[in-house]
Amino acid sequence: MIAAHCAAPARGTMHRADAAARQNAGMGTAAAQERCIFCEIVAGRLPASFVYTGDHVVAFLDIRPVTRGHLLVIPRQHAERLEPLDPELGAQVFTVAQDLAVRLRRSGFCAGTNLFLADGVLAGQEVFHVHLHVIPRTQRDGFGLRARRRAQPGRDELDATAGQIRALPE
Repeated sequence: MIAAHCAAPARGTMHRADAAARQNAGMGTAAAQERCIFCEIVAGRLPASFVYTGDHVVAFLDIRPVTRGHLLVIPRQHAERLEPLDPELGAQVFTVAQDLAVRLRRSGFCAGTNLFLADGVLAGQEVFHVHLHVIPRTQRDGFGLRARRRAQPGRDELDATAGQIRALPE
């Protein structure tokens, strides 16, 4: 997990299936929005170190950074997951993140960046307000995305999976 900021349970205190049920049961409600730490930051009721403030999107430093300068880019409007997020607003979030990543690299602040977004409990989402991490990378920063890769699938399997994804309803 990248960061924990609000009403989500402490890591390891709730089984993922229980957490998923909790999310599905109430994270889209007005009550959940009222508990959302990012909504509190946007409303000015909690502090943040802002690096960008726009009409629809803001960006601020993560309070639990993986590297120095780790940013969170969020829509001002509450959306707990990607599905309810307006696509144009999602594009604005990505555009701001891209601009900040480019600026960080051009300035020499870092040698590269990672963009990371967790959508849902099983993806590692802990704060149920869409947020895109911009993680500055420097040599030997100690951060890395590591995963156990599957065996390389054959072309038939790749083509079949691509067909399944293309056939998904919009």
